[in-house]
Amino acid sequence: MAVIFNSGHAIIAFSALFFVLASYAIFFSALLPLTGVSFLDALANDTHYKYFAVLIIPTGAYFVIANWVGWQYYRNS
Repeated sequence: MAVIFNSGHAIIAFSALFFVLASYAIFFSALLPLTGVSFLDALANDTHYKYFAVLIIPTGAYFVIANWVGWQYYRNS
């Protein structure tokens, strides 16, 4: 039986991957030792930009949604 991998599955997979990486970067990196993976160790050692990378996603989503709603109000007034 063939498994169909569509864009919905890709969104869920990337969201789960982002959640795991963001959770490690913000919460678990302070509690766990360095992993030996250069990317994860750079996130663990950083004290500023790891928060920026994680918070840009909801901030950008809010900006897009607010602008879309404003544009709908403008078009329908």
